[in-house]
Amino acid sequence: MKKVGLIGGLSWVSTLDYYTFINKGVNAQLGGLNFAEILIYSLNFGKIQSATWPQSFRLLLRACESMKKAGAEAIALCANTAHLFADRLEDEVGLPVIHIVSETAKAIQKTGLKKVGLLGTKFVMEMDFYKHKLEEYGLEVLVPEDQETRDYIQYTVKEELGAGLVKPKPNRNILTLLQTWKRKEQSA
Repeated sequence: MKKVGLIGGLSWVSTLDYYTFINKGVNAQLGGLNFAEILIYSLNFGKIQSATWPQSFRLLLRACESMKKAGAEAIALCANTAHLFADRLEDEVGLPVIHIVSETAKAIQKTGLKKVGLLGTKFVMEMDFYKHKLEEYGLEVLVPEDQETRDYIQYTVKEELGAGLVKPKPNRNILTLLQTWKRKEQSA
């Protein structure tokens, strides 16, 4: 079993999810008291926000280099937006970066779906790195067309989910958006 370095703090909530799911998965396969060997480097998300995502490569690179020095054999970035730099980090650090978009695309392919909706931070929805990676797997990717919807999703993901808040109203609003989107696609 490889020792994985988790680059987290991008929110602490998603880092906790990665840690939990990885350990549950390893235990499901190996049983008993077997769990993953994991190193966690928790960045201060406030520093990412101050630097802005497009300027945060150096912060992520230092975290990955620290993981490598500590014995990590692979890196997982615990946020979708951080995958803006996944390929570049892998090249610079010389460790495999488990790419969430590739793994997501493989899981989608197993379902037989060909068209998917992409919701996430504004960087995930508005920059091409996520969409293009999904398209490399033959998927058609839909993103909410209007800025107001993308801004609402950004706020919900960053300010609420990123702080560990799961509120009923945003959940209902996003479900309504998805249902409207589905009806629109079916009638097209």
